[in-house]
Amino acid sequence: MEFRPVERGAQAFQRSLTAVEIQQICARVFGRGTRVESAVELGLGMYNSTYRLSVAGQARPMILRVAPRPDRQFRSERGLMRTEHATLPWLAGIAPLLPQVIAADWSHEVVGRDWMIQTLLDGVPAADERGLRAYPRAAWTGFYRQLGAIAKTVHAVRGPHFGTITGPDLSTWSRTLIAALDNIVADLHELGLDTADLREVVALARAGHAVLDEVVEPRLLVGDLWTVNVMLAEGADTPTISGVLDLDRGLWGDPAADWSIRMALAKPGTERDAFWDAGGYGTLDRSPGALWRQQVYEARHLGADRLECHRLADTDGVRHTYDRLGDVLRVLRNPAVAIHAGVTGSQ
Repeated sequence: MEFRPVERGAQAFQRSLTAVEIQQICARVFGRGTRVESAVELGLGMYNSTYRLSVAGQARPMILRVAPRPDRQFRSERGLMRTEHATLPWLAGIAPLLPQVIAADWSHEVVGRDWMIQTLLDGVPAADERGLRAYPRAAWTGFYRQLGAIAKTVHAVRGPHFGTITGPDLSTWSRTLIAALDNIVADLHELGLDTADLREVVALARAGHAVLDEVVEPRLLVGDLWTVNVMLAEGADTPTISGVLDLDRGLWGDPAADWSIRMALAKPGTERDAFWDAGGYGTLDRSPGALWRQQVYEARHLGADRLECHRLADTDGVRHTYDRLGDVLRVLRNPAVAIHAGVTGSQ
């Protein structure tokens, strides 16, 4: 077997498999005597370990994704691969863009980690130098319009309850969001990081639960739908989305809380504005209550960013989350903003 793992330091979060473990996984899926011709670890993701596999007798290369060991997963990120697997049947509206699952194993009998083998998506990663940046900026608007249309299709899916894809039913959106914030606070506390700002956000969210619960219909959120998880058709005259991958943070809740919405709002006055075109996502609710909720959602995103930056030993990134959360809190603390949004208990 040609085996090419990514070289990492001893303290790195991601852990490579051995060549023997990869051989054992493929033998479980394709039968004893299976010969793995090559296993090349890809360094694109920052959570799962991902390999491009070539297996004798199989017509096309495949992707093996391996989750971190359970004891290395934050409580706010637990079982992400299982969440993705459970989310797939709800993503039928974009099925042609998704990789197909060849095999999945949560038993930990081969390696002590969850893993999936999927089909390899054709195309070029949008975040690669050969992806979106290979096109003139004038062509980027079409890309963001397509991204908006995909997000709209996902968010149109109605769910059976609020909370994670497989349950439990948390009955309201406020309980779901506060539970997610509580998990992030607990993770950060265990790491020894200051959580005073996020604990204040939790208190403000509890005070404003009625505004959060103006969201009464759970819709599908997938978490990571943005350029880093999108493939473009290779050689197309304009950037054309040909695949979407790694949608592993599925949740039933308010679409405005999804990562794609946050990223589309992040740089107004740029090509990203095409995300909101009529042929893309369309308009977003900008009522006072919706704008107040958006600040709570931003706090949740920043808390998750803080965890990821700490995991990657990015001290500047961690520091930036405190600065940004300070900005969010100044808005949420503003009595005029709260009263306008309908948050009770404001002074």
